[in-house]
Amino acid sequence: MINGNTEIIAHIGYPTHAFKAPMIYNPWFKKCGVNVKVVPMGSKPGDFPGFLKAVFQLSNIRGALITMPHKITTVGLLDSVSPTAAIAGACNAVRLGPNGALQGDMFDGEGFVRGLLRKGCVLQGVRVLVVGCGGVGSAIAASLAAAGVAELGLFDPREESQSGLAQRLQRHYPQLVVKTGSNDPAGYAVVVNGTPMGMDPGDPMPMDVGRIDASAFVGEVVMKSEMTAFLQAAQARGCRFQVGSDMLFEQIPAYLEFFGLPSTTPEELRACATLQYS
Repeated sequence: MINGNTEIIAHIGYPTHAFKAPMIYNPWFKKCGVNVKVVPMGSKPGDFPGFLKAVFQLSNIRGALITMPHKITTVGLLDSVSPTAAIAGACNAVRLGPNGALQGDMFDGEGFVRGLLRKGCVLQGVRVLVVGCGGVGSAIAASLAAAGVAELGLFDPREESQSGLAQRLQRHYPQLVVKTGSNDPAGYAVVVNGTPMGMDPGDPMPMDVGRIDASAFVGEVVMKSEMTAFLQAAQARGCRFQVGSDMLFEQIPAYLEFFGLPSTTPEELRACATLQYS
């Protein structure tokens, strides 16, 4: 039920057809009796800076979830961001702070890493490859560094993206070995697809799956389908893996705390979600 007391969490991105958050958050809000709704809001890149400022003029705004393609742009539009968001160079959650200041944080990486650890994946002291150094890939790399990995391989076809992320990581984690320029997964204990490759049929693979060690743990960020072609190929090699939606469900409790709302577990969220895959 929506009424005059309903608070809004704006889910901002473009396009909106792949948005899953409303089907996860809203059933949970209903179950715990919170009068808050997540509402999809499509904003094209050219309109986004003005739109973000305008949406926080609403008197019933609780916060905003930020998704593609705005996570990187958001950082430069806020009054303050968390250290994780600063390293990632991207932000996916915004709230109002004191005196109307806009505060941002980044939870993609936290959710991804939390999911790996809950599955028994060892991160301390291992070598990890992250392919894709945009908003989500950068966030995952930042959280992997915080989790104590020994080496990060970074690859992105945009040289400025991978080199910029490498520099930010090494400023905060000077002992971390960071290598750039190759998406060859051979020899890595954990391999991450941090790109949107896999959202559409016929997308190329983010790397040569045949080069992934069978003992490696493989992580995906694409959520349009549960088992992407990349994960199916990794599974065929015998790899353990994490589906894209796990990252989402694992990070939602942190989002809820950020917005000052009742938190829960990933299992509870999955139980009450109306999420469907096509």
